[in-house]
Amino acid sequence: MNILDEIIAHKYKEVAERKELYPVKLLEKSLYFETPCLSLERYLLRPDKSGIIAEIKRKSPSKGDINPYVSVERTSIGYMQAGASALSILTDTNYFGGKNEDLVTARKYNFCPILRKDFMVDEYQIVEAKSIGADAILLIAAALEPVRLKELAAFARSFGLEVLLEVHNKEELDKTLNELVTVVGVNNRNLKTFKTDVGLSFELAQYIPAGITKVSESGLSQAQTLVELQQAGYNGFLIGETFMTDSRPERAAAAFVKELRQLQELKAQVV
Repeated sequence: MNILDEIIAHKYKEVAERKELYPVKLLEKSLYFETPCLSLERYLLRPDKSGIIAEIKRKSPSKGDINPYVSVERTSIGYMQAGASALSILTDTNYFGGKNEDLVTARKYNFCPILRKDFMVDEYQIVEAKSIGADAILLIAAALEPVRLKELAAFARSFGLEVLLEVHNKEELDKTLNELVTVVGVNNRNLKTFKTDVGLSFELAQYIPAGITKVSESGLSQAQTLVELQQAGYNGFLIGETFMTDSRPERAAAAFVKELRQLQELKAQVV
């Protein structure tokens, strides 16, 4: 069993337990349940933003602890002040050290799209995402059959939540892309081996249909890479570890965005 299979197997058990502890009727009483969602896609396309989806990730299966005691309040506010387009909050506890309360905290202090980063396998998790203030969810092609993925996407859209479809190869893209998805993320990290290759984003760019907002995920540590990805048609960039390995992630994000904007200005002058 590879790590993705292990995580998914654990997730089914976790969801069953949460259904018992927090019934849907209880989730529906959340103050966020009737709040309209912000569009992740729209914010990624805003010219005044960087296109960066800045992530809060305490640990990972491949790296172990990254920043286990991070302040979600300070970091999320700092990310947005730095010019991020959106936030990504990992809510998986067992493998990534996150929790639903992290997203609730980020929601409390920020008016921006928030992606609930987790391994979604059940409609219950989508109701839960809405109840904690998320605007978008992640659906991983490698973890779901195409029909099941489309069912979950439809359920998410019924609550106003956008879907970030995550793919790792052309086969996954061809099998799972459907009319309910407007944002596609290419994860440069293989979730079965955890090896990272940014070249994958460049390789798959040509196969993502026009009109779909492209996001490159994982392994993005250089501002110059984002400039090159923008040339390849990408509007979004999910960045976590590059920021989180700093004791002050928001400070690392601000320096990164500053360099990105300088490179963009230089490129515009050359053109």
